[in-house]
Amino acid sequence: MPKVKTNSGAKKRFKLTASGKIKRKSAFKSHILTKKSTKRKRNLTGTTLVHKSDEGRVKELLWL
Repeated sequence: MPKVKTNSGAKKRFKLTASGKIKRKSAFKSHILTKKSTKRKRNLTGTTLVHKSDEGRVKELLWL
C-alpha cells in the first residue's frame, strides 16, 4: 500500500495547538480592503480556532 498523503493546502493553512485544537487565519483580509473599516481589518488580523463542527473535516485533510 502507498502512503496516504496529507492535503498540501490544509497543511499550509492550519496549525495544531498544544491542547489539540486547530488554529486558522481569519478570512476576508486579502483584497478589496478600501471599503472595509480600519477596525474591521484590525479584528481580522491574527488567528482564531476552527469551529468544533468543522474540526473533523480539517483533521481528515491533515490525517490526524
